[in-house]
Amino acid sequence: MKYLKIFSVLLLVLILAATAVGIGLYKWAAQDLPDYRTISDYDPPLVTKVFTRDGDVLGQFYREKRYLVSLDEIAPVAVKAFLASEDARFYEHEGVSMLGVARAAIQNFKAGEIVQGGSTITQQVIKSLLLTPERSYTRKLKEAILAYRLENHLTKDEILTIYMNQIFLGSRAYGIEAASREYFGKHAGELNLAEASLLAALPKAPSRLNPYRNPEGARHRQMYVLSRMLNLGWIDEQEYQEAVSKSVELERMPDPSWQKGPYYLEEVRRRLIQMFGEEKVYEGGLMVQTPTSFKHLEAAQKALRQGLEDSTKRRGWRGPLDNIEPEMQQGFLMQQVLDPEEMEKGQWTQVLVTDVEASGADVRFGDFHGRIDVSTMEWGRTPDPSRAPEEVRAIRDATRILEPGDIVWASLQHKPEPDELMDESRMEPIVFEMALEQEPEVQGAIYSLDPRTGDVMALAGGYDFHQSHFNRATQARRQTGSAFKPIVYSAALDNGYTPASIVLDAPFVYDDHETLTSWRPRNFEGVFHGPTLIRDALVKSRNLVTIRVAQNLGIGELIDRSRSLGIQEEFPRDLSISLGSVPVTLEDMCQAFSAFARDGSYVVPRLINSVSDSWGQLIYENDTEPVEAISHENSYIITSLLQEVVADGTGWRARALGRPVAGKTGTTNQQKDAWYLGYSPYLLTGVYVGFDQPRPMGRFETGARAASPIWVDYRKEVEEEYPVQDFQRPPGIVTARIDAESGLLAPSGMDNTYFLPFKAGTEPTRKSARAESDREEGSGSSGATEEDLLKQMY
Repeated sequence: MKYLKIFSVLLLVLILAATAVGIGLYKWAAQDLPDYRTISDYDPPLVTKVFTRDGDVLGQFYREKRYLVSLDEIAPVAVKAFLASEDARFYEHEGVSMLGVARAAIQNFKAGEIVQGGSTITQQVIKSLLLTPERSYTRKLKEAILAYRLENHLTKDEILTIYMNQIFLGSRAYGIEAASREYFGKHAGELNLAEASLLAALPKAPSRLNPYRNPEGARHRQMYVLSRMLNLGWIDEQEYQEAVSKSVELERMPDPSWQKGPYYLEEVRRRLIQMFGEEKVYEGGLMVQTPTSFKHLEAAQKALRQGLEDSTKRRGWRGPLDNIEPEMQQGFLMQQVLDPEEMEKGQWTQVLVTDVEASGADVRFGDFHGRIDVSTMEWGRTPDPSRAPEEVRAIRDATRILEPGDIVWASLQHKPEPDELMDESRMEPIVFEMALEQEPEVQGAIYSLDPRTGDVMALAGGYDFHQSHFNRATQARRQTGSAFKPIVYSAALDNGYTPASIVLDAPFVYDDHETLTSWRPRNFEGVFHGPTLIRDALVKSRNLVTIRVAQNLGIGELIDRSRSLGIQEEFPRDLSISLGSVPVTLEDMCQAFSAFARDGSYVVPRLINSVSDSWGQLIYENDTEPVEAISHENSYIITSLLQEVVADGTGWRARALGRPVAGKTGTTNQQKDAWYLGYSPYLLTGVYVGFDQPRPMGRFETGARAASPIWVDYRKEVEEEYPVQDFQRPPGIVTARIDAESGLLAPSGMDNTYFLPFKAGTEPTRKSARAESDREEGSGSSGATEEDLLKQMY
C-alpha cells in the first residue's frame, strides 16, 4: 500500500511536470508565431490573363503558374484522390493527426533523422503560407499550434480550397487547375479518376515524380493513391481496375503567349507594368481586356512579313546561310525532324543544295528531296541599291547563285497528295516543288486603330518577335518624309490657303547663316512644275511647293500644329521639318492622322480597355476622350485631298479595296524610310519600312512600293468586318469646280478641272480666264498671265 502511494505521488508529479513543460513549450513556441488570420485573406501569386475582344486568351504573365478555382470547380474524384494521398482523416481531426504524428515519429526514430513529417493538409497550408520549409521539431510544434488555431478560424472546405490552389505539382504548376492544364490540357473540373490520382501522386516529390520526365515513378505513386482510395472505400473495385488499366495521355493546354500578336502582347505587358508595377502584373491575377482580335493580329503580321520578304528580294541575293563540307551534310539532314503531311504550302524550311544546274537546284531536307526551279530565283541579283529590279536582268542560270553544300531557305510550293506520301511501293523518292527564299534584314511595323474609339486593332513591330523584341511601331523614331505633309497643309488651310491656291514649284535655296551651308531641296522626280495648285502639291507630293508654304507660314506655325495633333517630339526651327525630317513613332503618326479621320479631334490609342482583379472587380477602365485639335472643316478638306492621293497619286494601291479611302505615302532621302498612312472612317492603318540602322533600301523603295502593299494586304483581310462608309461632310463645306491650271472657277464642260472642297466663303469667285479664251479662241491654253498666277501664290 505504501508503494502504491509513492507511485501515485510520483505519477502525479510527472504529470504535473509534463503539464508544466508542455505549457512552457507551448508558451515558448507560441510567443513569436505569425498571425494565422492572414490566411483568411488568401491572395496567392496568380496568372495575369490578357484577353482579345472575342474572349480569346492573347497571353499570360506569371512567376508561379496558378489559377484560382473554388472547391466546386474541381472534379469531386480529384478532391478524394488528394485526401486519400495526403490526409484521409482531414474532415475528422482538428488540424493535427496524432496517428500521423506517431507514425512519422517511428519512421524518424528508425532513420535517426527527420525523414517524414506526418503533416495534415491544414499543417501543409500553414507551412506553405506562414512558416519556413525547414525540418525541425521546433517548426513542427509551431506548425501544430497554428494548424489547431486555423481549424477554429476557417471551415474545412475553406482550408481545403486554399490547399488545392496552393500546392506545387511540378512543371511550374501551382494548384490543381494549373496542373490539370499542364499535364492533361483540361480544366480541373474535367479530370477523370486516372488523371486525378496521377496529380494526387505528385505532392510527395513534384519535381522527381514529374510524369513528363519520370513516367515510371509517377505511375508507381499513382497506384498507391488508387489503392488508398480503394481501401478507404471511396472507389469500388471496378473503378479501381478501370483507372489502373487506363492509359493516361499527357498533353499541355496550348499557351498562346507570344504566338499570335506577340508585339501587341509585349506592348500590353510594358504598359501594365507602368500602371500597376511588376509584382502586380506577374502575381496579381489581373484580367486584362484588349480591343484586338486574332483575325486582325494575324492579318497584320502576315502582311508585314510578306511585304518585308518582297522588299528583301527586290534588293537581291545576299548568299546562302552556310556552305558545309560533304562529310557534314548527313549530320545536318539527320538533325531535321520533319513530317511532310504536316507541312503547309508556303512553309519555309532549311534545305541542303546537293546539285545545281542552269535550270535549277536539287535539294534535301530531312529524309526528303526537293527541287528549286530557276524561275523562283529570278530575283537573285547581286545587291546594288543604286539600281531597281526593273533595271537589272533577271537570273536565268541557277549556278550563278547556288552551289552544292549551300544551306538555304526554301518554301514548299506544291504538296503531294496523301496517297502519294503513303505509297511505300514507289521506287523513286517524291520530289517536292520548292522556291528559294531569303529572310529579310529590313524591318518594319504596322499599326491599326479604330479612329472612332482609339481601339488599337492590330500591331506588329517587326518581322519576327522571337528574333527581336524591339517594337518598331511604338519604340522606333524615324523620319516620315512626305507623310508629314498633310500636317503642313492642315496649318496652311487655317492661314489663308485653300485647295485651289497656287504656289510656284521652282528651285529653292535656303542659306543657313549660322552653319554657312546651303540647302537645295528638290522634288522626288527631279523636275519643276511651275505654278501648282495646293491640291496637286499634296496629291503629287511636291516638295518645293511644301517648303514655300512652310516658309510663308513660319516654322512656329508648323510646330504648333504638330503639337495640337499630339506629336510632342522636339522640333528644330528648320524648314526641313515640313518634309518630315523630325523622327517620330508610327504610333504618334497614327494618333495625329486620327484627327483627319474624325471630326478634327484626335484620340489617344488604347491597347488596354479595362483591367479587373482576380475576383472580377473592375480596377481600371480606359475611357478615351477625344482631344480637340483642328476644325471639322479642316480635317474634311485634308481627307478629301488625301482621297485624291489614292485616286490620282502615290497612294493608288489602296484603290484595290474598292471603298472610300484616304492616304499618304512618305519616303525619306535615299529611300532610307518608307511610310504609308491610310484610313477609312472606321479604321486607320499606318505602315513603316526601313533598316534598324538607317541606310538606303534601294532605288524606288518608296512608300508606294515598300509600304503601301503591306497596308493593302492587311486591309483586304479585315475589310469585310466593316460596312462601306464614306466620310461625312460637315455643314461649313462647299464644293466648286476648279480649273486645274488657274485655280479659278471652271464652267461645266471644261477639261482638266477638279471638284474641290472649301470652307464656306473661301471658294474662288472669279471665273477662269482659260474659260473665256476657250470660248473666244476654241483653245485650251491658259488666259492667266504669270503675274496673275504669282499673285495667287500666297
